[in-house]
Amino acid sequence: MEEKKFDLNTLIGFLLIGGILLWMLYQNQPTPEEIEAEKAKTEQVVEESTTSDIQNTPVFESSITTENTVNTSDSLAISELQNRLGSFAYSSTLPSAKEGTTIVENDVLQLTVSNKGGFIVEAKLKDQTQYRGEPVYLIKDGNNDFNLQFSAENRLLNTRDLFFEPRISKNGENQVLSMKLKTSESAYIEYRYELKPGEYMLDFNLRTQGLDGVIDASQPMYLDWNYKGYRQAKSISYENRYTRLTYEFENGDDHSKLSPTGEDEETEVDVTWLNFRQHFFSSMILTDTAFKEVKFTSEDLVKDEEVDTLFTKKYGARMLLEPKGGALAYDMNMYYGPTDYQIFKTYDRNLDEAMPLGWGLFGFLNKYLIIPVFSLLSDWFPAGIAIIVLTILFKLLLSPVQYKQYVSQAKLKVLKPELDEIKKKYEGNNMKIQQETLKLQNIAGASPLKGCLPALLQIPVFYALFTFFPTAFDLRQKSFLWADDLASYDVVAELPFHIPFYGDHVSLFPILASIAIFVYMMMSMGSTMQQQQQPGMPNMKFLMYLSPLFMLVFFNNYASGLSVYYLTSNLITIGIMVVIKNFIIDEDKIHAKIQVNKKKPKKQNRFQRKMAEMMEQAEAQKKAQQKNKK
Repeated sequence: MEEKKFDLNTLIGFLLIGGILLWMLYQNQPTPEEIEAEKAKTEQVVEESTTSDIQNTPVFESSITTENTVNTSDSLAISELQNRLGSFAYSSTLPSAKEGTTIVENDVLQLTVSNKGGFIVEAKLKDQTQYRGEPVYLIKDGNNDFNLQFSAENRLLNTRDLFFEPRISKNGENQVLSMKLKTSESAYIEYRYELKPGEYMLDFNLRTQGLDGVIDASQPMYLDWNYKGYRQAKSISYENRYTRLTYEFENGDDHSKLSPTGEDEETEVDVTWLNFRQHFFSSMILTDTAFKEVKFTSEDLVKDEEVDTLFTKKYGARMLLEPKGGALAYDMNMYYGPTDYQIFKTYDRNLDEAMPLGWGLFGFLNKYLIIPVFSLLSDWFPAGIAIIVLTILFKLLLSPVQYKQYVSQAKLKVLKPELDEIKKKYEGNNMKIQQETLKLQNIAGASPLKGCLPALLQIPVFYALFTFFPTAFDLRQKSFLWADDLASYDVVAELPFHIPFYGDHVSLFPILASIAIFVYMMMSMGSTMQQQQQPGMPNMKFLMYLSPLFMLVFFNNYASGLSVYYLTSNLITIGIMVVIKNFIIDEDKIHAKIQVNKKKPKKQNRFQRKMAEMMEQAEAQKKAQQKNKK
């Protein structure tokens, strides 16, 4: 057997050959400039390979719009797509899954859905116009971003960057648009939109098929929705005041909202719907399967009301999804339409909780009394007349308590001479004046509290109406006299400058309402305020001037419909007071009745006895302190 020996020459030969190969590789490596040029070329090929078109196909009043078509068989582009997208590169090789949009519409809503990302890029309300007379677009020019983020094959992917294959069909009278992001013909992510005739609400289904081995269900999956609300009203500050992110929890009884000003964020669990509200319009997502966790964000974009800002709020919602058995299956709805109580109630999903109708009793009065009555009146009368009729009806409803208020005021007026005598008799002794004043008022049955109580009973109705008018969609773009829109301010003069809190215009309805309020307060308080003023108590006469001033300044930018209500309400009240004073209440008879009551023993109730005891104790302490000083 031949002995194997180490061959030095062979080793040297291999080393020389290796050195030559390394030298050749070094000499032929591309320069940095060549690397950048090749990278740019590759990216261009990839971009072109994902940009193609399908023919315009109008089906069921819908259309699919397209642009350029290029050959996608370039091996470099396919390789790059596979490296970047993995199995989802398959979708970008399909002829119809390229740049383009698909339109679905009915008689009130038109939606444009992009093939890239598969989400809505334009939402137009066909039956509404904004303050300049232009169509209302809730989504347009990139203000909406909708994205599903997930992990697949060691990659983090975002559907906003991928191309879906559109297919439109019909389900009865409903239009159906299926957008599929495919890894094969039988494996895909699907967004399914179904729009019914005459509806602002559409069905939206998100599901996966055949992707159990592709999508990594162990990693979190998020549905991100980011949105900026377009300005739609003449007064951006007024519109922005009622623009707010609201949402509901799974039990349906709890609702919450983010701050309407500044920046705010909250992370909530078990959310069933969320509303990116824009005063009179809403963009919503509703889900049958509650989102396990949602991070909400809101940013106020109106930094200066003097600036003609395009957007009001910037909203965000990051929704955590839960795959079941490795697959996604969420049945949802989307709503793009008016923030209208009557429309919201038809869906039986507590959507009215997204509206600022007031809490507790105030909201109850709005939902079950004021809104139904006004809706009925609106069917019979123009909006401005309906407001006047509504005001008259509620004045009649509250007339019994108002009558008691007027009688109490008349009694206090009759007692003025005796009250003045008490002040003169015990001048310098405020505690004694209070004791004797309350004693006289109790005997005469003319306590100021009896006049305040009827006023307090009217507050829930007044506040409910105050919250109703700014949210009444039926008032939007309805004219009355010189006001062209009862849901916005009326203008009788433009100012060449801006006044803080007041604005750059003059509204007439707030001026008239301020005058009416002042006259009413002069009649109800002017003659009795000072005479019932208790020593040591603050002078409330300033209310006669504060309330009209408040109306004049702050209501200049409010809805003119609200000012019409206050004007009408106070004019009716003034008329009622004049009638009661001159034709119903006889002050001589009241005075005679008081004198009779003074002769009868008057039993004090528990509260009155307690007040008397407290005053007597205070008087005794005061005397003791004065005695100690001496």
